[in-house]
Amino acid sequence: MIKNTYQILKEEITSRLEKRPKPLQENEIENTIKTFKKMQESNEGRALLSDLYFNVYDDIESLQVLDDTQWGRMVKELETSFDVKTTLGIIVTGKEQKERDNEWWSVFLKGTKKNYYSNNYKKIMSKSLTKNVVKNIDEDMDIVMNCLGNPKEEEFERYGMVVGNVQAGKTANYSSLICKAADAGYKFIVVIAGSMDNLREQTQERLNLTFIGRDIDKNIGVASLSDYREDKRPISLTSRLKDFNKEEADRNAQGVSLDSTSSPVIIITKKNTKTLNNIYQWIKTHYPNGVENHAMLLIDDESDYASINTKAEEDPTKTNELIRSLLKLFKKSSYVAFTATPYANIFIDHNTDNETLGKDLFPEDFIYCLNAPSNYFGSEKIFLDKKRKYFYDVDDFQSTLPFTHKKEHSLFDIPESLKDAIRLFVINIAVRNLREQENSHNSMLVHASRFKNVHGKIAKHVKEYYEDLKDSLIVDGKKNNSSTKNNFIGAIKTTFDKHYEDYLEFDWDLIIKKVVDILDSVKIIEVHSGVKEKLKYQKDSPMNVIVIGGTSLARGYTLEGLSVSYFLRNTIFYDTLMQMGRWFGYRTEYEDLCKIYTTEDIFKRFKTITEATLDLIDDLQQMNINKMTPRDFGLSVKQHPDSGLQVTAKNKLKNSESIYFEMKLDGHLKETSWILKEEESNKKNLEYIRNLIKKIIDSKYIESKKRYWTDIPKDLVSNFVNDFIMYEPSADDFGIKSKMPIKFVKEYIKQENTLWDVAIYSGNSNKSLNIEGVDGSYQERKVTEKEKFYEVEHRQVSSGNAESIAISLEEFTKIKELKRINKQQRETTKNENGNNELEIYNVRKAIRNKMKKPLLMLHIIDAEITNNENDTSPRIELAAFGISFPGGIVTTSRNVKLQVNTVFLQNLQTMLEDEEYDD
Repeated sequence: MIKNTYQILKEEITSRLEKRPKPLQENEIENTIKTFKKMQESNEGRALLSDLYFNVYDDIESLQVLDDTQWGRMVKELETSFDVKTTLGIIVTGKEQKERDNEWWSVFLKGTKKNYYSNNYKKIMSKSLTKNVVKNIDEDMDIVMNCLGNPKEEEFERYGMVVGNVQAGKTANYSSLICKAADAGYKFIVVIAGSMDNLREQTQERLNLTFIGRDIDKNIGVASLSDYREDKRPISLTSRLKDFNKEEADRNAQGVSLDSTSSPVIIITKKNTKTLNNIYQWIKTHYPNGVENHAMLLIDDESDYASINTKAEEDPTKTNELIRSLLKLFKKSSYVAFTATPYANIFIDHNTDNETLGKDLFPEDFIYCLNAPSNYFGSEKIFLDKKRKYFYDVDDFQSTLPFTHKKEHSLFDIPESLKDAIRLFVINIAVRNLREQENSHNSMLVHASRFKNVHGKIAKHVKEYYEDLKDSLIVDGKKNNSSTKNNFIGAIKTTFDKHYEDYLEFDWDLIIKKVVDILDSVKIIEVHSGVKEKLKYQKDSPMNVIVIGGTSLARGYTLEGLSVSYFLRNTIFYDTLMQMGRWFGYRTEYEDLCKIYTTEDIFKRFKTITEATLDLIDDLQQMNINKMTPRDFGLSVKQHPDSGLQVTAKNKLKNSESIYFEMKLDGHLKETSWILKEEESNKKNLEYIRNLIKKIIDSKYIESKKRYWTDIPKDLVSNFVNDFIMYEPSADDFGIKSKMPIKFVKEYIKQENTLWDVAIYSGNSNKSLNIEGVDGSYQERKVTEKEKFYEVEHRQVSSGNAESIAISLEEFTKIKELKRINKQQRETTKNENGNNELEIYNVRKAIRNKMKKPLLMLHIIDAEITNNENDTSPRIELAAFGISFPGGIVTTSRNVKLQVNTVFLQNLQTMLEDEEYDD
């Protein structure tokens, strides 16, 4: 790509800043930019700049003079890049692994120059990533390497898993691991790179750059480094154009065997049973008795997909069988699963080990959870943002693109919301061009069906609409006041005002002129099997593409410069949902332009899994501290109130007529954030709260703090919970959507012989509680009115650290102090595993760890209905309650077990059928 002056100057300044000691001094970026700004103001300085870029510009006059706005934007962009914070991941190791030599790789590195491949990797990656990020990847993978087998050992098998965020750079991490493994002496490396050709090709291209150094017949990537050695070039038995086949492998090997070469041999293949069988047979042909003297590393990318055995052990799925057979051929092997959604992996039977296939793929030896850099645009930033600035609610699709449609679905038009998304996308391209980012790729995602026939119909209508848009803009786009005279341009102006008015640094007149300039550059491309034109981002020219597809985009494939996503897929399964989130990743220069068009319900599902995943990561940290194992993590996921039920049922469904699900409520807070809309039911619930408080006061139970009573018999709590009238969505929900798994809560109360604590909370309303002399006021909350219930804002009834009432002031003060200390030291204090020595405290979970008894939390709410159309924010009295359960990850005795009913199983079966793709 031809770079503009802005990009060239930014690259030069970046290069200089990279060489300076970190962290950068205060104002160092600004002062460096001032130096360059002064250089362009004199002929002498401009001559120096011209000399720097003589290969780009023919003369001084060609060098653009940047204005103050451009320099100011560059300051902000560089500050964002150099302010990236990274922390090492979290590791949990198995029982046997704890007894092994977990420092062999670290010892190997000391005082040697045996890290040729990994040094080259760091050099080539430093050209596109900050040194801090490269350093963090290097240190993360050093920890993983120490968990693999040492190739110098006579025999070993290791099974591990690395968990990363969707689109957060897993490929960069396992590329580093591959380079380190090659340095350590691993001779045979297999990368199973997803199930689609485009994913395999993408992975091959990246490893060609970072490890192999060759693409077909030309040197690339690491081969361009000054100290690259041709005699150490890895032997790749696959290429960007061709997956593995035995004849091609023999040609590429050129008679070289593992015994006769000092270079590592690598295969990058897709997850396909025919190809995997070819690899197995090829090795078997060369080594009939297996491979004894050479170590194999097998990287299983997107390992939760297809690798898992969902059938009986005596007749495993073919993919699972072939991966295990391949590992069994080697006397020395390490298997590392890479995934962003580990739920399926931890349900693998860890006891499986048969003579023919060996162990199943459970990560028995280690689980390593990567921390994404601070500039990662992930689910936490998107779905836990209270302002929801990246979300656009789609509610106009059911008549044209309903969730439940067949592959023969007739599509007569596309929703207006999709047209709005297309308009926003062309605005975004214009903005990025005006920001000097015209050499960057731009993509829009449309994922609204699982059928390739429907993708084609969507693409047809998108093209028709875009052509109409383009025709109007070509004629009137640059005329004065065109938005008032042309309906299409008026629609673009409406989109601009809705999303960007008073927000962008550019006004409408500038935007619309630039939109006209970029119109011809936009292409509409389908991505699924059978299409003639494949999506391929060119390195030498920017692409602006609207990409329409399904499964091919749902796992692993990276859409470059993705800023607008239109997503309509009705799935309840968290792993499927998260993998479909192609909008996660790095958006350093255009994060503010990103928008996800989807439904309110889908948004909330993403929010729920985000909260559950963060909770599980926190559990992983606790497991590390408490020396627990991957098996413990498996139980934690399986029993998690917000995620376990779905993934457990999904995993077992094919072989079950009934399922018993075990839920662990310890260490969790469950609240009635969906409150029934019936007026009479609400009146009764308010009375139930008042009557419970009256009974507690009449019985003279201890009020140890204001509005807080201790040692309450469970019968009082049980009667209250059983009487309280709740909104229950359906017989198959079990509280996953509503956040109150009431059947499990009732069973907990029934089986757990413990006293309870009870608290009623006071708020800022001018309405008095007025309960048996208990002073205080109603709590003010905002609620959204739904068809059958009110939803409390953010689905959170209690506020702040409300549960701290159940512990002493001294204990709560200590928790807050530990959090403060940890915040200061988390980036500098490491323990022997490379993690933070001090606990990363989730305050509310820390409180529950200190609690001795469950806490019933009562709430009388003065609710403001925020979406009522007939009145301006009317108010209503509502009753709600929550239960905070004591304990945490180390407590194991209070799990609740219930049988899942046939309604749930039937609905789940339907959902599973809906997940069968045909694109």
